[in-house]
Amino acid sequence: MEIKLAKSAGFCFGVKRAVDMVNDEVEKGSSAIYTYGPIIHNEEVVKELEQKGVHVIPEGDELDKYSPGTVVIRSHGISRNTKEALENSGFHIVDATCPFVLKIHKIVEEHSGNGEAVVIVGNENHPEVQGIVGWIQGEDYLVISSKDEITKLEQFSDKKICIVSQTTFNYNKFKELVEIISQKGYDIIVLNTICNATEERQSEAAEIAKSVDAMLVVGGKSSSNTQKLFEICKKECEDTYYIQTKDDFDLSVLQSIGSVGITAGASTPNNIIEEVQKKCQK
Repeated sequence: MEIKLAKSAGFCFGVKRAVDMVNDEVEKGSSAIYTYGPIIHNEEVVKELEQKGVHVIPEGDELDKYSPGTVVIRSHGISRNTKEALENSGFHIVDATCPFVLKIHKIVEEHSGNGEAVVIVGNENHPEVQGIVGWIQGEDYLVISSKDEITKLEQFSDKKICIVSQTTFNYNKFKELVEIISQKGYDIIVLNTICNATEERQSEAAEIAKSVDAMLVVGGKSSSNTQKLFEICKKECEDTYYIQTKDDFDLSVLQSIGSVGITAGASTPNNIIEEVQKKCQK
């Protein structure tokens, strides 16, 4: 069976940087190390860090429940209020927010401060988006993810609108939504804040999915970018499977298959990808 492994599969720059920063704190021997929320959206990585003594502070939890120590801010970023609350509670903060996400924080802070409305294209329940919202000045903002929600922009008909995107949003879907908004005549400034690595990963995954009989998409179930990869691959290859580890799929489903493609989300470690590849080679 031919196996096509995506070159872009695995940790992106921001994720690798965040995990490395947590491990650096572990090596320093700090007495108490926390991450605010899971450092990345991969359950296996979070488990490994827990075994090293790194504890997760659930979002919104009472901070006074925890002994003073070091808090590593996750790659998705957090709101201004949350960051200030951590600082005021006496934690030493190590900011592992992805630089591409930090850029969006600065954009929305600046444009909302200039009196513009902000539209974020993304999943309103995703921690990255919630963090971005937390840097907007005022209440003139919307989070949209579908064509049906564009009508909500009518409330901003008399304002200039700054449009940004969640870094891991589907690039083609973002372009489609922006085009529809443009056709409606709104006064907009569009800043494509989708990470270049995301665009590359999605494009490569689609090309591989078109050329194989089955496709495996590897990543955490709560990973937004992996979910987007699955949706993209499923459109091109009906036999697409979303798995977290090699144990999540039965080799029998690949019987009589001539070729299989493998891609992985930005939070998927290389060792998990390699294990999946080896299992397919059996």
